[in-house]
Amino acid sequence: MYLKLYRHTKKILMIKINVFVIEKKWSKYILSSKDFFYKKTELLDNYISYLRKKNFSFSLRLAGNYEIKNLNRKFRKKNKTTDVLSFPFYRDKELKKKIKTEKNIYLGDVIINFYKVNKKNNEKDFKKEFNKLWIHGFLHLLGHKHYTNKDFNKMSKVEKKIFNKIHKNNVKIFW
Repeated sequence: MYLKLYRHTKKILMIKINVFVIEKKWSKYILSSKDFFYKKTELLDNYISYLRKKNFSFSLRLAGNYEIKNLNRKFRKKNKTTDVLSFPFYRDKELKKKIKTEKNIYLGDVIINFYKVNKKNNEKDFKKEFNKLWIHGFLHLLGHKHYTNKDFNKMSKVEKKIFNKIHKNNVKIFW
């Protein structure tokens, strides 16, 4: 499945998400990824103010163990599966410059592993884990890192704010 999603918020933020479903087991949980991300992207604007008045896009690949293990081996030299991979299109300084000077910015790719999300085989946990992972991957595309404790704490704080806002508002999930 390939989906182009455009979300315009009241504050003139546009996020375009190209969703690719690679692992067929995602279809058990996904009825409408368009509805899911349409509701979620509005919340991003409240916590990432520098996104305003920009058109961002990124790709989201909903994969399984096979694809994510191959990507992890090829790009990170780790021959194992993982829960999420992010491939930012720009390095930090380049992205900051683009945000200041460009209106349309492609952020990169996020790949999420179905089997890591579904590890507890429980719909409630699946929803929670999926939200954590796409938020985490998206923040990596925006230049957040967690190499040091300081970076980890800063990124975790932003992740938690976005995640809690999503759940606090009882935003309906797509299944």
